[in-house]
Amino acid sequence: MAVHVVGNVCVDTTFRLGRFPVRGETLNATGHADGVGGKGANQAVAASRAGTDVTLWTAIGNDDAGRWITDRLSAEMLACSFSVKPQPTDRSVVLVEGGGENMIVTGSLCAEAFDPCAETDIVGRIAPGDVVVMQGNLSPRATSACLQEARRRGARTILNPSPLPVGISAVLPPAGIIVANVGEARTLTGRDTPERAATDLLAGGADVVLVTLGPGGCLVAEGGAGNIRHLPAPVVEAVDTSGAGDVFCGIVAGALDLGMAPVEAARLAVSAAAIAVGREGTSASCPSRAEIRELIRKLETEQP
Repeated sequence: MAVHVVGNVCVDTTFRLGRFPVRGETLNATGHADGVGGKGANQAVAASRAGTDVTLWTAIGNDDAGRWITDRLSAEMLACSFSVKPQPTDRSVVLVEGGGENMIVTGSLCAEAFDPCAETDIVGRIAPGDVVVMQGNLSPRATSACLQEARRRGARTILNPSPLPVGISAVLPPAGIIVANVGEARTLTGRDTPERAATDLLAGGADVVLVTLGPGGCLVAEGGAGNIRHLPAPVVEAVDTSGAGDVFCGIVAGALDLGMAPVEAARLAVSAAAIAVGREGTSASCPSRAEIRELIRKLETEQP
């Protein structure tokens, strides 16, 4: 079996600040750096480090930034299928303040123009039992088509509907597993608690709903309103929370492909995300393969 992550990749330029600027204000950053980012790339890196076979299906521009991304990702143990577009390679500006919270603005012209089913051979590569992961950066039409093809071919599907584009609600039914943070779950359902939001998403057709709660860990809902579990997170000092949600989603995908049950996959992902928030960067903050193996070993020894 294998994991297919279908999504965006971009150049992340991260600025570290003592605080966020207010409207009209210019601040000098205490540091800045470029790195490979984008929810698709971040999740693919995390899934690969869980120890499974991963392919990233994504789009880049025919420019220096696209070639730089290609070179950087070549160091990771994952296959990449790049659709080269006439648009400039996507970019994000990430502001990280002293407490680790972040603000992100992304230019996503390549991702928005990317149609994986039409432009790649992903449909023929998906096999029964594979895991297909998508986010909210592609158009809702392209996302829905890819998820539907994946389910038709017997794959498990994961949708992390972030960022929340207009029309994303129409994409939710084909997604077997939904991974959303508290704000996204509230926006999708209108419910005021993560438990109620998870119950509504299950009623809407999802098999499993994972609602991430930041330092509070996550909720795992499956099989009905009465089957909701709260998994706490380790207490850590946050340095940079950008990318932590992508580490969580990617580790869930990799763990499921390794045969873990959803609740155990989520438990591993919470621990991995806790490591990530203590580091700078997006994909750069993801725990190493050795660290993930050690987390898996600890979980196995803690099982009753």
